[in-house]
Amino acid sequence: MHAALVARPGSCIRRLAQRSRAREIQFTRFLRNDAVTAEEIAWYAAERTAARVRGRDVVVVQDTSELSLGGRRAKANGYGPIGKGGALRGLLLHAALAVDASNGGVIGLVDAKVWNRTGGKAKHRRSRKTQHKESQRWLDSTRRAAEVLTKTASITVVSDRESDIYEHFAFRPQTTHLIVRACQNRRIEADEEEQIDLLFSHVDSLPEAGRFKVTIPAAPGRKARSSELAIRFSPVTLRKPLHGAPGLHDTVTLAVVDVRETSTPEGGKPIHWRLLTTHPVVKIADARRTVALYRVRWVVEEYFHTQKTGGFDIEAADISDPEAMMRLAAAVAVAAVSVMQLVKARDGTTGQNLLEAFEPADQPILEAVSAKLEGKTKRQQNAHPIGSLAFAAWVIARLGGWDGYYGKPGPKTMRLGLEAFQRIKFGATLDLRDV
Repeated sequence: MHAALVARPGSCIRRLAQRSRAREIQFTRFLRNDAVTAEEIAWYAAERTAARVRGRDVVVVQDTSELSLGGRRAKANGYGPIGKGGALRGLLLHAALAVDASNGGVIGLVDAKVWNRTGGKAKHRRSRKTQHKESQRWLDSTRRAAEVLTKTASITVVSDRESDIYEHFAFRPQTTHLIVRACQNRRIEADEEEQIDLLFSHVDSLPEAGRFKVTIPAAPGRKARSSELAIRFSPVTLRKPLHGAPGLHDTVTLAVVDVRETSTPEGGKPIHWRLLTTHPVVKIADARRTVALYRVRWVVEEYFHTQKTGGFDIEAADISDPEAMMRLAAAVAVAAVSVMQLVKARDGTTGQNLLEAFEPADQPILEAVSAKLEGKTKRQQNAHPIGSLAFAAWVIARLGGWDGYYGKPGPKTMRLGLEAFQRIKFGATLDLRDV
């Protein structure tokens, strides 16, 4: 099924089965088999990732996305996503991706959780421990990264504001570092003995340490732009919350890196990130590296887009059984990594080998197709080294309709290209004596 999802990215079981009734029944039985779990599918993917991280500095980016099935979203309060007759109304997917810190190449999936909220309104958050909340997913994925990626040179787990949880820092595995965008205006220890300050006012009072220019990538409702960022940093000691944190250490010592745009962009808000990190930050180079690592988080946003309208169209799946849909969502979460690897490798900057996403038997087919697709102009030549993932990405993009001139191929183009490649591969390996 994984091979079918990579070859023909989508959420229609009949299409995945290539209209083979036997294969369609096989896939359907797999998804409806109670012995199959989304957790096991994610564990299998994590084991494959673990085999490819030896000696690398790895950034693990994690986030959560809602799957709006059939165009229907769960109720605004987040409860009651089961419709009439128990029909599934929505799922939540939490994923953690391993990315090479040195080149931005996607290595693989580290963790994935798929769940469906059930039951009525929960008790107030202050009356529940973190392990009894959905917030526990941030801690679980961080711990999972430490368990799986044991052969790395270093691990940095990066996440957005929703993961700003005191326990996330307090229970951090010793083999991992964290970079979290601050959400809570937490109490911190001030310089004066016995004095308590607030994090945001402390950050605002810091002097600028320097400025640097960056390119802000395009996003929904935002054009790409060049901008200047001002940076501040200092060590901070967080005090534990007044509620819901019994038995925890009274303080946690971190560093805070504040980065903000020096001007307001046209038609948008200026960037302002307050980043809490367990990495030591003693000079401006450390602060800039923290910002650079946090920016890798955008990969997980592209990853979710690939699973939805950018590639697999998972939200169009018409599976009424909640458990079966959760298994399909987990399988798509694994397969979407292959498309993301091609998107990130397209410029030749990741230095990845073709075998990270393809089988050895695919290489001669890719080389033959590349020779056929190359044109007379320089832009229509595959300039990447044979055997590299960038070489394969160029071939797949051209098969997906990219002409080599306008823009860069995205997940939709790679999805179409992978489907076309599989047809070519099937024809290349077909023995006419069997026809």
